[in-house]
Amino acid sequence: MTRVKFKQGEQRKFLKLVVDRLGSVSLRGILQFGFNIKYSSLKNYYVERRLLDKEFFDDLCHIAKIDVDTLEVKYVEDNLGQVRGGKKSKRGKY
Repeated sequence: MTRVKFKQGEQRKFLKLVVDRLGSVSLRGILQFGFNIKYSSLKNYYVERRLLDKEFFDDLCHIAKIDVDTLEVKYVEDNLGQVRGGKKSKRGKY
């Protein structure tokens, strides 16, 4: 699952832009457009605690009619922050 990484503070601005373009009252109003995402996850995206999923990002851009090329984003692979397999579990014998 590829994630979308914005500069600091830009993810919140992007979500505010989506809310404005959709004519929604608040962040919760995005959910009425049929997205299968929990509100708590949406809040985590808003406070930039989590990176946006690429599929969700593409859907938001499509519905809000935002050109992806105008945004400065990086795409991060799914293993960001994970430990590579087996390195932690292989420990010396006592």
